[in-house]
Amino acid sequence: MEQYKGAPFGELSPHVFAVADASYRAMMNDGQSQSILVSGESGAGKTETTKLIMQYLTYVGGRAAGDERTVEQQVLESNPLLEAFGNARTVRNDNSSRFGKFVEIQFDASGRISGAAIRTYLLERSRVVQITDPERNYHCFYQLCASGKDAEKYKLGHPSHFHYLNQSKVYELDGVSNAEEYMKTRTAMDIVGISHEDQEAIFRTLAAILHLGNIEFSPGKEHDSSVLKGQKSSFHMQMAANLFMCDMNLLLATLCTRTIQTREGIIIKALDCNAAVSSRDALAKTVYARLFDWLVDKINTTVGQDLNSQIQIGVLDIYGFECFKDNRIKFPSNSPMFFD
Repeated sequence: MEQYKGAPFGELSPHVFAVADASYRAMMNDGQSQSILVSGESGAGKTETTKLIMQYLTYVGGRAAGDERTVEQQVLESNPLLEAFGNARTVRNDNSSRFGKFVEIQFDASGRISGAAIRTYLLERSRVVQITDPERNYHCFYQLCASGKDAEKYKLGHPSHFHYLNQSKVYELDGVSNAEEYMKTRTAMDIVGISHEDQEAIFRTLAAILHLGNIEFSPGKEHDSSVLKGQKSSFHMQMAANLFMCDMNLLLATLCTRTIQTREGIIIKALDCNAAVSSRDALAKTVYARLFDWLVDKINTTVGQDLNSQIQIGVLDIYGFECFKDNRIKFPSNSPMFFD
């Protein structure tokens, strides 16, 4: 870092520190905010490169005033939490970021770091309800299933028992213990400042999503209507309602009917089985996305933003792409085709 500090861009061998230094010098000389785009194939090292850029900016920009920990440290401490809820196994990468991340490093007029904020976008919501072999859903689901007493409390078991996880037969990652990762995620929550009460609510919500995915429907007595399919679905519906802390009958009505507002009043339309499944999956995706956004807000509160900062350097860690001979999206034959 000392070698690249202040060196003209291109004079030394290509290095991520050279890009970071050029960005910092341009910001200070011109008084204008800068952005660094980190792109590449899944598993190429984008997230690690982003960490190196933050490390360099912390080196040249100094630490935040009145804080023993650098902004870089505070941002990096949140990584295990973001990875648990935003990373998953793909064909090419066991720990692929399935969301975009924009880390905004904020500076004061003298060029010292005064704050930071993490902006996330394009979370792959469809992964919550639909995965293909040999990929996995988000890490947090497997961690919760391996959590022991917590899994028992929420009536969870092996991932193979849940529809949102058993569409792929890959439940473990080489060299990774789901139980140990669960404890690391809990520790990261403590560091970020999430209370134990809120932590319980987070995992209760994850468990509710898994139970929600096991709810199946059968044709009802009325035309194009649907009802719960058997005792197993009734159990999972009751568990989901209990964990969401809502009324089971209202949750069932939400999934099996659609409310339409007209000039004449409200019309309640029954949904067939396929439409009810789509409602179930839409609810699961929306709840997960809202939970993810809530976690990011918590992280930003801990890191600390400087709302008065006039100059920033944004580091964009974009969504990793994967290249195959044939690229295509598979949709179940019995579901409507739509992009999330």
